[in-house]
Amino acid sequence: MRGLIHAGLLLMSLLPLSPALAEPIIIAHRGASGERPEHTLASYERAIDQGADYIEPDLVLTKDGVLVARHENEISGTTDVADHPEFADRKTEKTIDGIVMTGWFTEDFTLAELRTLHARERLPDVRPANKRFNDLYQIPTFEEILQLVRAKEAEAHRRIGLYPETKHPTYFAKIGLPHQAALLGLLSKYGYGTPDDPVFIQSFEVGNLKALRAATRLRLIQLVDAEGGPADLPGTSYADMLTVQGLGEIASYADGIGPSAALLIAPEGPTALVGRAHEAGLQVHVWTLRMENSFLPAQYQRADDPQGRGDFTGWVRAVAATGVDGLFSDFPGQARAALTPSTTP
Repeated sequence: MRGLIHAGLLLMSLLPLSPALAEPIIIAHRGASGERPEHTLASYERAIDQGADYIEPDLVLTKDGVLVARHENEISGTTDVADHPEFADRKTEKTIDGIVMTGWFTEDFTLAELRTLHARERLPDVRPANKRFNDLYQIPTFEEILQLVRAKEAEAHRRIGLYPETKHPTYFAKIGLPHQAALLGLLSKYGYGTPDDPVFIQSFEVGNLKALRAATRLRLIQLVDAEGGPADLPGTSYADMLTVQGLGEIASYADGIGPSAALLIAPEGPTALVGRAHEAGLQVHVWTLRMENSFLPAQYQRADDPQGRGDFTGWVRAVAATGVDGLFSDFPGQARAALTPSTTP
């Protein structure tokens, strides 16, 4: 195994970075999650095949300390766990970052137990076509995602970036399952450790990013939303963090910000956030661009589309015009196409 890893690292060093076909970089949000159930190897592979620059696994932990990819540690909406009578007694109520949740949680299952579950489409009413893939795929480990990336790099002869998010890091640390050692250990094992490596680690919290900055040279992204604030700093709002002073503080421990699209384009037009962030030396990677009308601003919705989709190309181009450095999308192939100049005469 050690020899195979070393061979993979040598191959990686010889591969070119993905050509900059268009700016900004395309980050596949939970993989190509508009077309396959999110956070499955099938979703990540489809995103890579569509030309995504980075794939994004959200990382939570199992009872035995293994990093796995789920958007939330509560998994009733993304797996068939409710159909397993042997786990009926695991259903419980917990408070995660101040929010009461009822369901089944990854930290109450060993990896072997999670392996008996299967992934399902999280938004079946919005994406009914994806239901045909229900129960076909397992929950992947972070290491399996790294192995997939290595295999696809060899196949495609290009670098493929990783954009992991640490989900609820303070909560997991308090129950004795911290992200940091497992995350950095696996990234190091597969050859990632410098700012030049195609990796961004993201979090909505602040404390874990500061701890990561002390432990790694990999690039870090502070996620921010239009409302609320970091779960580990209850007295701080995201609005405070996006002032000139706040952005300067973020720049002391992170390499960029990940704002929601609403922070970049208000109903009255583009805001000044991208410019302020760039002045602070921060990259800007915006989330999350989706094709369905229910996720689009009113001016990009289309009432006559049979799939309930709107003017995604127009929306992507409007967001890109703000000067962002990267964008997250559930539809990386279509986002790439929107930013690629047509060759049709």
